Amino acid sequence: MSLTDTSPSSPLSPSGPSPAPVPDWEDLLTTALLGTDRRPFTGADGASGPGALLDEAALRTVRRRAGLVPAAAAPLPVPVPPETRPPLPEAARRRLGQLLGARGDQRGGAPDLAELLPQWLERAHAHGYAPPPEHLPALLDAARGRTDLRPAVLGFAGVRGRWLAEQNREWSFVRRTAVAPPVREEAPGTRGDEERLWGEGLFAERVALLARVRAADPARALALLGTTWAKERAEDRLLFLDSLRPGLGAHDEAFLEAALDDRSRNVRALAAELLSSLTDSAFAARMAERARACVGPGAGDGAAADTAAVDGDAAAGAIVVDAPRACDAAMEHDGVVAKPPSGRGERAWWFGQVVDAAPLAVWREHFGGASPAELVARPVAGGWREELHAAWCRAAVRQGDAEWSRALLGSPAGGEHGATALAERARLLAALPAGERAAWVAGFLAANGLSEAFQLLSGCATPWPAELGRAVVDALNIARDAGSYPWSFSGVMGLAERCLDPAEAPHLEKLIGSFEEHEDTGPAAGLYWTDVFHRLLATLRLRAEMRAELDGEPPAGNA
Repeated sequence: MSLTDTSPSSPLSPSGPSPAPVPDWEDLLTTALLGTDRRPFTGADGASGPGALLDEAALRTVRRRAGLVPAAAAPLPVPVPPETRPPLPEAARRRLGQLLGARGDQRGGAPDLAELLPQWLERAHAHGYAPPPEHLPALLDAARGRTDLRPAVLGFAGVRGRWLAEQNREWSFVRRTAVAPPVREEAPGTRGDEERLWGEGLFAERVALLARVRAADPARALALLGTTWAKERAEDRLLFLDSLRPGLGAHDEAFLEAALDDRSRNVRALAAELLSSLTDSAFAARMAERARACVGPGAGDGAAADTAAVDGDAAAGAIVVDAPRACDAAMEHDGVVAKPPSGRGERAWWFGQVVDAAPLAVWREHFGGASPAELVARPVAGGWREELHAAWCRAAVRQGDAEWSRALLGSPAGGEHGATALAERARLLAALPAGERAAWVAGFLAANGLSEAFQLLSGCATPWPAELGRAVVDALNIARDAGSYPWSFSGVMGLAERCLDPAEAPHLEKLIGSFEEHEDTGPAAGLYWTDVFHRLLATLRLRAEMRAELDGEPPAGNA
């Protein structure tokens, strides 16, 4: 008899019937997906149906887990350095919990607590307070959902907040958010520490380190950046280059000139923009020469004239434009983009880039000592006025030239001259001192009302000065008396809640009960305005309480 004989008569064959084949894990999954009605299942003990399938799956699961070899434990994170900043006052600590627990817009007369969190963070950070450890997770969650909060949250959270964010993938945005180091937070002390942080730190830490070193020694900061520049990703090179804006000076010119040859188009464009801010640079001189060839006095003064001007469009004293007729390799090297966006003419596109990169000082000399106000008031031949003024606006903003900004802004009440586009006016205002900016916007409100005020108000320093705050409240009152509805000015109302000085609360309180309806008033408009004014008043009082809590002052008796 063969040893491999497994017939029933063989002594080597098992006695009794053969056991049913045991299904593998994939068979169990397939049966569970199809259902035991469509694919019947019988277990090893003869039981059948859904219960038997679940029993078998439970048994298999235990077997699979029991066979796993435990993995090596991950190393514990390096402990966070001790907090050196003072703790929040108790009242401010409770207020932070209230603000973090707010859930969006609150209707009726209740303030929107979520919108008050940014200014609370700014003031707490300015005082140098440490965040309560129990609120750090909620702070990081708030910053994850709102990108506008991230710099303020991370500045306030400090080293401990960044350490905590490293332990949770949902807070990975911390790696890419650049913030200034918190007040009283210690920085690396030696050059070796700085070089190690530059080579191994998070992107946000590296940007903060670069800013810190640059404030003390600009040449060393550029040397530090140069050690890794060629290996950085394009998006990182762009952000590092942008971090050079504060303190930009002649010491940066050589580095920026080299960046004009960068392999990334965006980096090249930013390098050209920064170089144009250095009005004494070789780059600015090259752009000035191109600009002088494009813009000049009228044809009678011997300047090159545009075809339209030659045909008789140039009045006496008019500015004549001869836009570039080609974009050569030298212009492209200096950041002039050759291909215009859809719907834009090539010559106008090249002309705008050349003029806005030229130093504004060139025009006084080029036009015989004419002031910016005189040049802005001059007619421009050939229909080029809008293009020329728009380029001058961009140059004034980029170079931070207050005199040109005033000329291009014109009167807040409007007029023949000055920048007419609201977006241009909002950008030009940034070049003016804060007090002058607020006074100009207050004049604009008095002359034009609230219909176009949102962009202009957004650029004013907060809290608004008394003159501007009173102008906003008066304009709201005029809009109410005109019979309109408050939601037409919801953007301005939101700004007022955040930016109006709490000292304006008594003036606002006088207006609440002074409304009288007339025939042009919309249905129930007075009730809506009353609710809006009550909410604004409640918000101002709450902001006053928040300020006192952070300043460590006793609560006001009637707040």
